[in-house]
Amino acid sequence: MELIQKLIEQKKCLALMGPTASGKSQLSMDLANVLPIEIISVDSALIYKGMDIGTAKPTAQEQQAVPHHLINTHDPQETYSASEFVKDVHRLVEQIFARGKLPVLVGGTMMYYNALQQGMNDLPTADQAIRAKLQQLWQDNPEQLHARLEQIDPESALRIHPNDPQRLVRALEVYEISGKTLTQLRAEPKPALTAFKLIKIGLIPEDRAKLHRQIEKRFKTMLEAGFLAEVKSLYEQGDLTEDTTAMRSVGYRQAWLFLTGEYDYDMFVYKGLVATRQLAKRQLTW
Repeated sequence: MELIQKLIEQKKCLALMGPTASGKSQLSMDLANVLPIEIISVDSALIYKGMDIGTAKPTAQEQQAVPHHLINTHDPQETYSASEFVKDVHRLVEQIFARGKLPVLVGGTMMYYNALQQGMNDLPTADQAIRAKLQQLWQDNPEQLHARLEQIDPESALRIHPNDPQRLVRALEVYEISGKTLTQLRAEPKPALTAFKLIKIGLIPEDRAKLHRQIEKRFKTMLEAGFLAEVKSLYEQGDLTEDTTAMRSVGYRQAWLFLTGEYDYDMFVYKGLVATRQLAKRQLTW
């Protein structure tokens, strides 16, 4: 344990990163068998309650055996930003070090890793009243709302499609709250990571075909475990849509479209697998 103590004194954390289905979670649990660690999830879907099967969330037994953080912290209708993630990780790392444990970041949401390492611009927190108003305007006329962004922030408008309500609404929300555009705020200096260091361990499969087989096997296992019933339960809550951030997660969006009748079962499975493989590719090329 001398090595662990040295890492703690030097403020160094482990970071297990790699594509979906590459074995990150299993490796973290194996590490917990031999090292005093606590796990911080770096997965934008694991924060949501009631989304267990489709996210391959660690089981209750695994979470009881090893402390896990940033899991089941939000309801599916809530949002969670990269800046919130960065703040939470700083707080958690300090607390874990204070307990004499080694923080291990585990997950494949590369946007979160990037925000943590490269820093975040100081964007205003969400204003629910403004957001609700803009979301209603988008539902009424997405093109008109996008035209407003083109007038205010042409650079952001080029990047954001009218059919991307999350980013479109956020860009206009930031302007209404701060009086500055996203382009202006992102041009300001960003604070880099200095509170601790990351020892990055990448699980990079040499054989893409093997990874695709693992993805297919895991998707089949999720279906057998009741994934569609899980999504149906979320669907029947009545407070979510296919454009809710949580429902944009890989697998959930495709299942949602199956439940609404847009996809038949075979198309749902096909689209779900394609989306998961595309996610893995993005994670590998980030």
